[in-house]
Amino acid sequence: MRLIRPGRLAACLTALLCLLSIALPALAQDDLDGLLPVTEAYKLSTDASTPGVLKLHWTIAPDYYLYRGRMKLKAGDGVTLGEAQFPDGEKHHDEYLGDVETYHHGVDATVPYTVAAGTSRLKLSVQYQGCHEVAPKICYPPHTEQLDLPLPAGAAQAGGDGSLGAALGKLGSNRASDGGALPAEQAFHLEALAKDRQHLLLRWTLPKGYYLYRDQTVLKLKDAEGLSLAKPEWPAGVEHEDAHFGKTTVYFDQVELPVTIQGDASNRSSVNLEASFQGCQDGGLCYPLMTRTLAIDLGGAAPTSGAASEPSPEMPPAELAGGALQGSLLSALLLALVGGLVLNLMPCVLPVLSIKAVGLLESGESHAKARSHALFYTAGVLSTFALIGIAIVALRSAGHALGWGAQLQQPLVVGALACVMFAVGLSMSGVVQFGTSLGNVGSSLASRSGHAGDFFTGVLAVAVASPCTAPFMGSALAYAFAAPMIHALLVFLTLGIGLALPFLAIGFVPALARLLPRPGAWMETLKQVLAFPMYLTAVWLVWVLAHQRGADAVGLVLVAAVLLAATLWWFERSRSRGGFSKVFVALLAVLTLVPLYYLAQVPPQAQAATVAEGVVAYSPEKLAELRKAGTPVFVDMTADWCVTCKANEHAVLDTDAFRDVLKKTGAVYMKGDWTDVNPTIAAFLAQYHSPGVPLYVVFPKDGGEGHKLPTVLTTSLVEEALTKAAGTPVASNP
Repeated sequence: MRLIRPGRLAACLTALLCLLSIALPALAQDDLDGLLPVTEAYKLSTDASTPGVLKLHWTIAPDYYLYRGRMKLKAGDGVTLGEAQFPDGEKHHDEYLGDVETYHHGVDATVPYTVAAGTSRLKLSVQYQGCHEVAPKICYPPHTEQLDLPLPAGAAQAGGDGSLGAALGKLGSNRASDGGALPAEQAFHLEALAKDRQHLLLRWTLPKGYYLYRDQTVLKLKDAEGLSLAKPEWPAGVEHEDAHFGKTTVYFDQVELPVTIQGDASNRSSVNLEASFQGCQDGGLCYPLMTRTLAIDLGGAAPTSGAASEPSPEMPPAELAGGALQGSLLSALLLALVGGLVLNLMPCVLPVLSIKAVGLLESGESHAKARSHALFYTAGVLSTFALIGIAIVALRSAGHALGWGAQLQQPLVVGALACVMFAVGLSMSGVVQFGTSLGNVGSSLASRSGHAGDFFTGVLAVAVASPCTAPFMGSALAYAFAAPMIHALLVFLTLGIGLALPFLAIGFVPALARLLPRPGAWMETLKQVLAFPMYLTAVWLVWVLAHQRGADAVGLVLVAAVLLAATLWWFERSRSRGGFSKVFVALLAVLTLVPLYYLAQVPPQAQAATVAEGVVAYSPEKLAELRKAGTPVFVDMTADWCVTCKANEHAVLDTDAFRDVLKKTGAVYMKGDWTDVNPTIAAFLAQYHSPGVPLYVVFPKDGGEGHKLPTVLTTSLVEEALTKAAGTPVASNP
């Protein structure tokens, strides 16, 4: 074996490095020689022939692609760009950029724009980036092209009339744009009718994917001396983060707006209403401000339209559209009182009432104590109803609405209520005693704790009563959700008086109090027995939570319940042994809140596309399709937390008799689930002026108006409504 001298080895290594320094660039150049220039790999062409809309097209060479997320546009002087619209790309994981979307072969984009007055050229810069995907993969640096295009005739100019509507571009009125947007008359169909000479009802019908801005709508009467329009009472809309207006309220599908004429219109046969409004295509182009004039016959209720259009879904009947506002305050208060009284018998309220039953029995030896129980319970009920009324009025003034019982759409509220019910059950089972004196502080403190317990029971009664809608209660709530603020608050307070009335009567009428059994040792057993309805209520709330957020949410609330039980057990154990540790109890209480915090972060479950066999999931499009085909439809708006809904399903809607009626009449059973927040169902409830669920509407096969049924159903009532809707003769009893 021949050794290489060190000096010769060094010379060889040096020569090798020199060769590599020459060869590597040559190899790299071989790879780059076949790479196209960026403007040939991605050929950009433009079309500015449509006023207010710039169209871009990239022709992408084979084996090349563009990143969607790397496309950026910047306006030049005098130009304002809207949000560029790109199609969805191919999704994949990039080794450098992570999860991305890419385009192959070609891609089109549209960009709405406006120009300042006096601007004659459309100037903007377009930046994009892409790669050559054949190994070895080579990516271009971001490339920017400067565009300088002539403006087409009639291009939209900002600032001409001071409205943003003119600044968002102009669409052709006789044809759809290349981006797929409908002409304005078809996209925003407006109708109006007169309910009487002082009340109008406007309805916008929008195709799927279009929305109307609430705050960009202006209504006024033309050539109507002495008459004006009151401030419209808009229904609940959808919160929308808009690129131009910021946080605003919009409406999808259909919106109906009651409008009151101020002044004496008794001697007029018609009025001319001018409506200015604006809307957009969801994810597409925005329309300029539209203005339409409608001649409305005050002597009839036939709809009139600002433009010819295809027939659209029916308006709700006149008694639904304006009945809530025209109802008498006195009748609403009477219905509220009776409804609140009947609410005591509803199954969702009975578990809480068991607490008061024990309290009244324990105070049976003293009329003064019974009155005290009744007064503080009533104060808790009325205070809670007043807070609900104030919240609803405030939300309505801000353009929102809160349905009756809708707080149970919030998983955190459901989980917290389940823990409260569980804690009350533990107290009644004797695990912990609330309201007793701590460390022999004294009887006065114990008395004060008793009053607080009565007040809290009233609050809890209202909280669990909200999923229930008693007979007579629906009309009163509908009035309250649309009435002036003072009237609405009066209705809610009257509901509270009705709910608290039995305990007020027992507390202040000695003859009734004497009917109560005398206190005794049996009462402790009764209290422990009544704990089990509280546990069942907690189980029901956990079941509701499972439908809203799934197994993860159930696990979290069960952990919270276990920690709560440990907190209460240690609290009672430490107190009985005289070694009460407030710090440790407080620490356990804080730990109980941790699962509830994470519960609020659990995302909604993906909703299943289908429902039970023989039931069609509600959607405005499917309802319109069935109605157009001449099919009678029974629409059921329900929720898992709605006890009245479940009672109706058990007694009527889940029976063979109901299925036989559907088969006989050829009707379709359509169900909407409002267990979780759903703007589409909320819009339907607002359309029929329903304060919450349940809502049942029967649509006839001839395309006539939908008929709203009572909140408490019977088999005969549903059969009669469906038979009438199908136009089939009613079978007579022998």
